[in-house]
Amino acid sequence: MMARTQISLDSETHRRARKRAAQLGVSFAEYVRRLVTRDLGQSSRVADPSVVFNLGRSKGADVARHKDRMIGDAVAARSRGGGANPD
Repeated sequence: MMARTQISLDSETHRRARKRAAQLGVSFAEYVRRLVTRDLGQSSRVADPSVVFNLGRSKGADVARHKDRMIGDAVAARSRGGGANPD
């Protein structure tokens, strides 16, 4: 989730930063986000519990018996950039 932030820059710095963002082909906001992230270092990724929810319709599946496989499928699908593969 993003938090909206307001900053103040002098005119020259603002102009130069917008120009640099354009050179990089990104928005001014993305440029600032990248600078802050680089300065702070990469944050560790927080686990997303939504990965294991909404895996698909159960169609009578015994979730308790197959939960480990279902969670593994969901995590693998997320790491490949796709959705879960409902059986």
